[in-house]
Amino acid sequence: MKKSAYIRRTDTIELENVKDTLEYYRKMIRNTGKQLAWDYEAAAFPYTMEEKETEGAKYLLLTGKDPHQNNHMVIGVGQHEENERYYVQIVLPEDATHHDVAKGNEYAKFIAKQLKGELQLFNGRVMEF
Repeated sequence: MKKSAYIRRTDTIELENVKDTLEYYRKMIRNTGKQLAWDYEAAAFPYTMEEKETEGAKYLLLTGKDPHQNNHMVIGVGQHEENERYYVQIVLPEDATHHDVAKGNEYAKFIAKQLKGELQLFNGRVMEF
């Protein structure tokens, strides 16, 4: 079964905000790697990131660089019409690895903290940032 994590807030969230946040994350880990003289980015962000569009909906596709450790995850944005809250949805496929789940949680927490939103993790637990 697919799993989803949600980051919700009342202010507008664009896919570009999420992409910029992930690029900021990559820059931080790249700088950490320089300080450690180690390719930390390869371990901390083992995905390629590309922007896709299907039926008018834009999303980010993170594809694992090593198929034995990582599969992929999809990140999109939207708005609930009932309560007018914006959200980021991180979706793990049915064949997601344990590493994908761990990285999905890590990225969800980082994005939620940067965007100052409410995070509902893949297991249903909620965190406020």
